[in-house]
Amino acid sequence: MKRFLPLVCLAAGLACAEPLPPPVAQALKAAQIPAASVAVVVQPVDSRFALVSHNARQAMNPASVMKLVTTYAGLDLLGPAWTWKTAAYAEAEPVDGKLGGNLYLKGSGDPKFALEHFWVLLRQLRVRGIEHIVGDVVLDRSAFAVPAIDPGAFDDKPMRPYNVGPDGLLVNFRALRFTLLAEGGKVRVLQETPSEGLAVDNRLQLSAGACGSDWKDAVSVRLLPHNGGQRLEFAGSFSAQCGEKSLNLSPLAAEAQVEGLFLALWKELGGSLGGRVRAGTVPANARPVAVQESPPLADVVRDINKFSNNVMARQLFLTLGNDGVPSTPERARQRVIDWLAGRGLKFPELVLENGSGLSRQERISAGSLNRLLLDAWKSPVMPELASSLPIVGIDGTMKKRLKESTASGRAHIKTGTLDGVKTAAGYALDSQGRRYAVTFLINHPKAQAGGPAIDALLLWVAQRQSGEGLPLLEGD
Repeated sequence: MKRFLPLVCLAAGLACAEPLPPPVAQALKAAQIPAASVAVVVQPVDSRFALVSHNARQAMNPASVMKLVTTYAGLDLLGPAWTWKTAAYAEAEPVDGKLGGNLYLKGSGDPKFALEHFWVLLRQLRVRGIEHIVGDVVLDRSAFAVPAIDPGAFDDKPMRPYNVGPDGLLVNFRALRFTLLAEGGKVRVLQETPSEGLAVDNRLQLSAGACGSDWKDAVSVRLLPHNGGQRLEFAGSFSAQCGEKSLNLSPLAAEAQVEGLFLALWKELGGSLGGRVRAGTVPANARPVAVQESPPLADVVRDINKFSNNVMARQLFLTLGNDGVPSTPERARQRVIDWLAGRGLKFPELVLENGSGLSRQERISAGSLNRLLLDAWKSPVMPELASSLPIVGIDGTMKKRLKESTASGRAHIKTGTLDGVKTAAGYALDSQGRRYAVTFLINHPKAQAGGPAIDALLLWVAQRQSGEGLPLLEGD
């Protein structure tokens, strides 16, 4: 039966919502996380009133849940079919396989210009008759005007790929992939990503301990000079119980990383280079000779949200500020703020630094995130955004959460994690198929123990009977 909402509730809006559900409150108490450090909003997508609203206006660090703002803005402003283009330019035609002068590689900020895409672009040059480049290979990164960042400033892990800064010509996420293999009583290090001039020095020792989730912390890596080139030294230990593990690293500076990869791939394709690889810009008289197009934005957004890819999110964020001139973080921020205002979404507490959530500065409230989710649900790009979120118990960052539970497969939830931060936001179905926007933010030194509380909320929604306790208006 429909319930009539008291006039006091009509005036108070969100204040009429229920308190934290008992299972959530109990889980927070067990984790020793005070309710004051938590913000929760649960609201049916087809109602004007929240079912749960706790600390909804409190500005909090959202961690990677901030990617919802960036990806929704990207889909709405650029369109799901938007693509980035990476192009090769030359000032002359190749003659007898030789390209006189320089070859220019210009990026547009493609977040997913991976090794295989780089190979395809270089392959296009070979089939167009270029075998030897007489001059230099010039890398044009002018799509973004961003200051250099210290990759170790955030968490003192400068070689972790998630700490790579944005780049107008980002190639293979600036990452090298290695496979560590316990075999024959020793540790093997296999370099999966080629890099000309980079030597691998394997000093890893095989250990007999358990292979925990923190196995990477036992492996130390240093980049050292070596015979005019560079040497990557692996030291520390690797457990025999780990078997085979992949390790992605970003040890090289931007130019050095592209140079090593270009020289290796170009050599494999039978090409040669007379000059060197260096930074620069495409001259006005150069013409495009080959273009590699990215996957559509809808696919890129799926990668960003399913796997919480910080580098890709930062690339998309900066792309929003690229309106015919090199993009800056300030231009990107302003465009997102203007876009929100144009949709009637004014978030006075919003602080955007890089749009990825990998930040100590970024802030948003659970109430604002809830409004964003409700607005997105009515948007033409809703299917692309919703399907990009991890499915509880099925895939992405939620693959191992709530498996075999009533919530499994019934919620699309973006997660976020930083030291002192644990968050989740997205859409969830109750037992009768009614859909809710769900936001849960925890900012507390013991936030990492808050996962069960977030799970308890998702289970509570999944097991709920539609209409139970909802403050509905007649006919709502």
